[in-house]
Amino acid sequence: MKPDGMTVTALIIIEAAALARWVPALARRLAESWRADVSIRVVGGPADNSALLTLLALERVVLHRSRQRWSDRIDRAEIADLIEATADAAYDVVVDLRHDPGDKWSADTLVLQPRFNGATGESALAAALFFGGTPYVEILAACGDDDPRIAASGMASLEAAEGVGGAMEAVWSRVIPLLLKARAGFNTSRALAEPASREARRISRTDIARYGANAVAQAAARAAYRLCCHAPHWRVGWRRAVEGSDVWSRHDLGGEKWRVLNDPGGHFYADPFPCFRNGRDHLFFEDLDHKTGKGVIAVVGFGDDGEPGEARVVLEEPWHLSYPFLIEEEGEIYMVPEASLSGEISIYRATEFPSGWQKEAVLVSGVEAADATIIRHGGRFWMFAVVRNGIGGYSDTLAIWYAPALLGPWKPHTGNPLLIDDRCARPAGNMIVHEGELWRPVQDCRNGYGAALGLARVDKLTTRSFGQTVETVLRPCAEWPGRKLHTLNSNGRIETIDGSVIRPKMKFLADMVERRFEPGA
Repeated sequence: MKPDGMTVTALIIIEAAALARWVPALARRLAESWRADVSIRVVGGPADNSALLTLLALERVVLHRSRQRWSDRIDRAEIADLIEATADAAYDVVVDLRHDPGDKWSADTLVLQPRFNGATGESALAAALFFGGTPYVEILAACGDDDPRIAASGMASLEAAEGVGGAMEAVWSRVIPLLLKARAGFNTSRALAEPASREARRISRTDIARYGANAVAQAAARAAYRLCCHAPHWRVGWRRAVEGSDVWSRHDLGGEKWRVLNDPGGHFYADPFPCFRNGRDHLFFEDLDHKTGKGVIAVVGFGDDGEPGEARVVLEEPWHLSYPFLIEEEGEIYMVPEASLSGEISIYRATEFPSGWQKEAVLVSGVEAADATIIRHGGRFWMFAVVRNGIGGYSDTLAIWYAPALLGPWKPHTGNPLLIDDRCARPAGNMIVHEGELWRPVQDCRNGYGAALGLARVDKLTTRSFGQTVETVLRPCAEWPGRKLHTLNSNGRIETIDGSVIRPKMKFLADMVERRFEPGA
């Protein structure tokens, strides 16, 4: 690997039939991140990907309405400035995207190759998505004749993906940071890659015909659902905390019965954070108006009778707000709401609790980050959040920052992104120390955004390393019926969760459905 300051030369190899819009996007990102001169070599094969191209063309009409996607084919002429000048050039890094690579490279060349469920090439990715959902992505790395190692791996979130083409885009968007991690961590990677799996299943025209009929039917069903119901409709659950019978102690949702925080129907409530202040419990949460799709932060106070009062809005910005994370420091209460559309992570101080909030500082700027969660641990402040770069899912890429004080300065973790995994990256509420161990609730988005809630033990947290183990995954159940579950919090007095349910727009139907989804019913 070249010393810092010297120009890196990199080559991307792609088959002509798989030359798509994501390849020059990859070249641009590598050039920027590695400060590299990047070239693209376009080669022959595979012989037939016509079925995949038919599928993508169908999706452009039914799902994408002709919007550009990274899966769109491009002509070699569109990237003429990136095409390799000579096949005899030497390269520091080669990114091989082919189905069946066979070239030999010198011991000075690092070769990186993405693999999807054990198979390589675009067809393997498409088949994995078409037949089985999110593939396990590995980046194989080798120099010369050395055995390839698994230098990075992860699983992309498909929560924002439309169809196979959109899912391919989501996975490719996470292949890029995995390639960056693979090069950076190659010298410390030890796991040898297993031999390639059997040939990836081919998508046939019969498969596409069946898929097309289902896609049209599903599009119609989604349109009908949105016409009749609020989608999605989240609601907040709360109960009095009982020592030894809380979620962290039980690792399930049993115990005291959950109660639903009443909402006005045309709004949904989500991301509850309880706080005890001035002798009274308060519950902060996202309040989203279904008509505008924009969230604000609201609060309810609990009266002497232990019942929640009326909701009132306490913080609104021109952009969407949610996840009102709360932390106390030196007697002051601070809030770090999710505001990814603002391009920064900002912190607000309570000037007149609970209603008055003033922006105190920008903790991190130039980042699209969601659900920032802070804990004081090991003499530092640590901030966890999921990040993205304008494309792909919102819940699979974990970044961490650390600081000597709450207001900073905040430094990024040297291993960012620490995780690319839709099952356990996204924060889901306050981190806690339970029985001497550090734990974090995480969103499990494998079956869609906010589908389940994981309880993860943090095994390692330093400025150079991070590791966690998900011990339990909680899903909606008889104690908390519905379709989703994605936040867990407690202030020692009130324990809160949330989840989504079907909510018809017509009130009499909504009342009927609400009775069906009553906790413990």
